[in-house]
Amino acid sequence: MTEASASPDEARLGPDPAAPASVTAVVGLLVLFELMSGFVQTGITPLLPELGEYHGVGDSALNWIVSVQLLAGAVMVPVFGRLGDLYGHRRMLRAAIAAVAAGTLLVALAPAFPVLLLGRVFQGALVALLPLEIALVRDRLPVEQARRAIARLVGALTLGSLLGAVVMGAAAKAVHSVQLVLLVPAFFALLCVPVSFLFIPESVQRAVGRLDRPGAVLLGLSLLSLLGGVSRVDHDGWVSAGVLLPLVLFAVLISVWVRTELRCAAPLVDLRAMKGRGVARLYLVSFFFGVMYFGSQSPNATFLAADPATDGYGFGLSALDISLVGLPGAVAALVTSGCTALIARHLGYRTTLMTAFGLMAAGFLGLGCLHDTVVEMAIAVAVCGAGVGAALGAMPTVIVEATEPEHTGVASALYNNVKTVGGAVSGGLVATVLAARTRPGGTTPYEGGYTTVWLLCAACGLAAIAAVAGHARGDGRFSALSLPRPGGTGRRSAPAARRRGSPDSPGTPTG
Repeated sequence: MTEASASPDEARLGPDPAAPASVTAVVGLLVLFELMSGFVQTGITPLLPELGEYHGVGDSALNWIVSVQLLAGAVMVPVFGRLGDLYGHRRMLRAAIAAVAAGTLLVALAPAFPVLLLGRVFQGALVALLPLEIALVRDRLPVEQARRAIARLVGALTLGSLLGAVVMGAAAKAVHSVQLVLLVPAFFALLCVPVSFLFIPESVQRAVGRLDRPGAVLLGLSLLSLLGGVSRVDHDGWVSAGVLLPLVLFAVLISVWVRTELRCAAPLVDLRAMKGRGVARLYLVSFFFGVMYFGSQSPNATFLAADPATDGYGFGLSALDISLVGLPGAVAALVTSGCTALIARHLGYRTTLMTAFGLMAAGFLGLGCLHDTVVEMAIAVAVCGAGVGAALGAMPTVIVEATEPEHTGVASALYNNVKTVGGAVSGGLVATVLAARTRPGGTTPYEGGYTTVWLLCAACGLAAIAAVAGHARGDGRFSALSLPRPGGTGRRSAPAARRRGSPDSPGTPTG
C-alpha cells in the first residue's frame, strides 16, 4: 500500500513489515508493568497507619503520602506523553519505570518522613505508564488489535490494584515490619526495569518539534494550584483564603496556558485540533468519570464502618469486611475491563460507553435509595464496578482514536490528568457535602449526607451519557464513537483521506 492509495491513518496504523504480527507480541511484557502499577498504587493504602507510627507523624501529615504522588503525577503525565511522541514511547516508558522503581525503593527504605515523600514524588511516574503503553500499541498495531491490547492492559491494571491491597494487607498481618512489607512492591518495580529492555518494540511514528517547556510548566503549576486548593476544602471550607487563593491562581494560570498553547507552533496539547475534532467533549466525560471513580471510595468505606447503634446507619464493619463488600465490584471491573473490546465489537464504542456510565449511574442510584443491608450495598457496588471496568477499557481507546496520530501520547496522558482532576474536585465536594450535613458539635454526618453524595455521582453518570451522545452527533467527524461497531476495513478513498481539514478526515480507520 503506497502513500497515494492510503489515508494517513492507514499508513500509520496498517500492518508494518517490521511490526509484530500479533497483539501478544506487542503487549507481552507491558501487562507485567500494569500489574506492577496497580499493585504499587493500592498496596500502600492499608499500611498508612503503620507508616504514621513508624515515622512519628499524625493523620493530617499522612494525607501527603497520597497527595504528593497525585500532584507529581499531574505534572509528569503530559511531559512523559509529549516526550514519548517526540522521541519514542518505549524510551520514555523505560525512564518512567526506572523512576517508579527508584521511588518505591526509597519509600521502603526511607529513614525519615521527608525522604518517604521524595520517594512518592518519583512514584508519580506511575500514572504515565498506561498512556505511554497505549500510544505504543496504537502505533504498532492495526485498530482492532490495538483495541484488544488496550483492554488487556487496563485489565492488568485492575487486577494489580485488586492484588495490591489484598497482598500487602495480608503481608502486614504476617510481618510486623512496615519496611520489610514495603520491600515487596519495591522488588516488583525493580524487576520491571531490566524486563523493560526485553522484547518490546519501539514506536515508529514521531511527532515533529520539541517539548513545549513553557506549556509544561504552566500546566503543571495550574494543576498543582487546583489540587492544592481543593485539598484544603476538607479543613478550611470553600470560602477560606487557603482554598480561594489557589483556585484563583489556577484560573489565571490555566488562562495563560491556553493562550500559550494556541500561539505555540508545537504545543504540549494542540487545543485547536481538540476543538476541531470534538475531543473536548470527551475530556468533559473524563472529568465526570473521575468524580465518580474517586469520589465514592471514601464515603462507601466510612458508611460501612459507621456504628448503627450510635450513628443510626451503617454496619460497624472492620477493614477486612469492608474490602470483602467491595470485592464484587472489583471483580466486576476486572471482567468488564478485560472484555471491553469484545463488548464493543457487538455494541460499538459509543453504546459501550453509554452503557458503562448507565451502569455507574444505576449503581449510585441504588446506593442512594437502597443501603439498609450489606447485600444491597454489595449489589450496588458490583453494578458500579461493572460500569467502571467498561469505562476504563473504552475511554482510552476513544480518546486516542479521536486524536491526531502524532499526539496520541499527550492525548491519553491528558485523559488521565483530567480524570485525576475530577477526582481531586470530587474529594473537596464530598467533604463539603458531608460537613454541611454533620451533627452540630459532632464529627459524624447524617445519613442524608451520604445519600446526597451518591445521588450526585449518579447525576454525573447521566451527564456523562449525555456528553457521549452529544459527541457522536456533534460535528459529524469520524471517531470510534461515531460507528455502531468496529469491524470494517477502515479504508476510505484517497482524496477524502488527503483532505486533512475536512470532516471526512478521521482519527483512525474503523478497524
